[in-house]
Amino acid sequence: MIAILGILLVIIVIVYIEVPSLLKKGLKKELWVFGILLLFGTGLSIAQGLQVDIPNPMDWIKFVYKPFSDILYGLLK
Repeated sequence: MIAILGILLVIIVIVYIEVPSLLKKGLKKELWVFGILLLFGTGLSIAQGLQVDIPNPMDWIKFVYKPFSDILYGLLK
């Protein structure tokens, strides 16, 4: 629980520092991207703080390319 509060405090500080400068410069698209990435990172950080099993991106890559690898290995064997 303390880890989640720490994460949220850091997120609040990041938003407090970054958002006003983005708004002042009129960077609306960048603000949207910043918000989406920050939300995604916050979600992953909270999940990790709760010790949820987060899948490794390499598992997805292996899942996609495994059939092609098996076909090529069979052809070259």
